[in-house]
Amino acid sequence: MDLTYGDEYEDFRSEVRVFLASNWPPQGDESNAPRTEHEQRFRRLATEAGYLYRNVPRRFGGSEQPPDSLRAAVITEEFARARAPKEASGQGVSMLIPTLLERGEEWQKEQFIAKTVSGEYRWAQGYSEPGSGSDLASLRTRGELVGDEWVVNGQKIWTSDAMSCQYMFTLVRTEPEAGKHAGISYLLIPLDQPGIEIRPLKMITGASHFNEVFLNDARTKADWIVGRRGEGWNVSRTTLKHERKAIGGQSQTLFDTLMRMVRKATIDGRPALEDPTVRERMAALEAWVWAQRYGDYFQATCGLHGGDPGLLPLMNKLLSTEIGHEISKIAFDLIAEASLLEPLGKGGGRRGNERWMNQFMGSLGAAIAGGTSNIQRNIIAERGLGLPRESAADEAAHS
Repeated sequence: MDLTYGDEYEDFRSEVRVFLASNWPPQGDESNAPRTEHEQRFRRLATEAGYLYRNVPRRFGGSEQPPDSLRAAVITEEFARARAPKEASGQGVSMLIPTLLERGEEWQKEQFIAKTVSGEYRWAQGYSEPGSGSDLASLRTRGELVGDEWVVNGQKIWTSDAMSCQYMFTLVRTEPEAGKHAGISYLLIPLDQPGIEIRPLKMITGASHFNEVFLNDARTKADWIVGRRGEGWNVSRTTLKHERKAIGGQSQTLFDTLMRMVRKATIDGRPALEDPTVRERMAALEAWVWAQRYGDYFQATCGLHGGDPGLLPLMNKLLSTEIGHEISKIAFDLIAEASLLEPLGKGGGRRGNERWMNQFMGSLGAAIAGGTSNIQRNIIAERGLGLPRESAADEAAHS
């Protein structure tokens, strides 16, 4: 098995390394500027060089590069090695932009994508509702077309970062007489309006990453709909595909987290690896991390040559969250009584075992985001292995 990238891609790796050495971290007078300014300037330079926002056309603020899975893998590896910023985080960049590129009108792309790339527009995802989590198609938020506006009433929950966002892409029921999946539309809604109230939810970590969003006669323009009326479920599957891809493509991050734990973990002042039980758990976990990395290599090769990676793309998200939780579980066990410490809340200044507490608590939520692990197992079974779907009676009992 040849795990090298070949001369062409190793030359490209050298090119990326030269760029990173010259531009990150910032040098001279630039190093005195706030970190956010560093990152914004670096992202502009990296995009101009063709390393970031590769799938976004230049007219929308991207670098518009031809699809190349191995070049993308090299960039990911080298940016991680240099600890350099990648694309800005957030639901707008990782989920809405690719959805608009696939399903949006041309004017929607022009109006929203460039300002989302630049960070001027931040987006929340309005999917889950009380009572509509895994069974998202049972959502009850309603949208009624009145003149040239949609009037929306309902409630969304677990809405990440809604307090700091200007807009929300959301699913609402616009055809109440249609079937459960057929009556949903995908709307873009401005959050800064009298008809919307956002309430932060305090998490077990002490932070308030999640929010409730209440919509009381909230309004959005009639043409701020992605896809056709009543076809929002199909559009949402495009978004979900990219959400799962973002969550699943974490093998380098998982490897770095595992290595950090291996280096720092101690028991009674001695390296934790000296304990045979801990060593066995870490070795098994490292095998899983490497298996996922090799799976990434295989998928990249398939993408380059037009091959079929089989079940692996369906398994990425599930494996990433399972491995991430297991890393956190070992760390949780190793810090022993320190696990009784309060996790590091928003704005806190502590940087000890509380960070591992945050890692553990966050790993529980990661298994829910983008579809729960049990839902993902169903998808693997039905779409990947061809097993029968649930019977109508079972589906009715779960609805």
